[in-house]
Amino acid sequence: MERHLQTLKRFIFAFVFAGFSLFSQTPSVIRNIRLPLWAELDAYPGLELSADENSGQFDFPVSQMRRIAPFIISGMVYGWNFVYVPYDKARGVDEYLEVTEIVSSDVIKGGIKYTSPWISENNLNCWVEYVRTDSQVQTYNLWKSIKNPVIGGIGYASVEKGFDGIEEAARESLKDAIRNYYRKVIKNKPKEITGSVLIRDFPTLGITSGRYVINLDFFLECGRIVEYSVY
Repeated sequence: MERHLQTLKRFIFAFVFAGFSLFSQTPSVIRNIRLPLWAELDAYPGLELSADENSGQFDFPVSQMRRIAPFIISGMVYGWNFVYVPYDKARGVDEYLEVTEIVSSDVIKGGIKYTSPWISENNLNCWVEYVRTDSQVQTYNLWKSIKNPVIGGIGYASVEKGFDGIEEAARESLKDAIRNYYRKVIKNKPKEITGSVLIRDFPTLGITSGRYVINLDFFLECGRIVEYSVY
C-alpha cells in the first residue's frame, strides 16, 4: 500500500507543476490562477469518482492537492523570505538556505478552490483555482515595476520523497538562482545574504533519472549582505 501511495503522490505532483508551464503570465493569469491536477487511479485502488470532495472517497488525493497548492501559490502571490549562507571550504562553512513565507499560506487556503473533478483515461482530474484580490494584483505589479532583478535556477530532489521532494527541489531551485546571481555581483564570498523573492512565472517540472527537476524564475528584492570580519 505504501508503494501505491507514493506512486499516487508522484503523479499528482508531476502534473501540478507541469501544468504551470501551460500558461504565460498575462494580465488575466495574474488575476486568475487556474492549474490542472491529476492522479492515476490505478495507483490507489478502491477510489470512486464523486463530485463531492467531502464524501471521503477522495480524501487522500484531495489532501495532497491541499498540501501542494498553497505552497506554490503563496510563493506566487506573496513570495518568500530567504537567508542564504554560501559554502566556504576554507572557513569550514556548509551551504545553507532558510526559506519562510512572507505571508502565511493559511491566508490564501480558504480562497483556493478544487473544482470540476472528472475521470479521463483512468486518471482523476480536477482544477485548482485562485483569484488574486486587487491588493494581491498590486503586489505583483509592484514587484515587477520596481525593476527587481529577475533570477532563475534549477533544483533537483528524489521522487521517492513525494511532496517533501517537490518542496526540496523548489528550495534547491531558489538556492541555485541566488547562488548564480550573487556570484556575478559580489567579488568576495560573503558570510550571509538575506532577501525576498516572488515567483515570477509558472514553474515547470520534469522527472529524470528518478529525480524531480524544477525550473523557477523569481523577482529578487535584495536585502543585506553580511561580510566576514578580518579573516
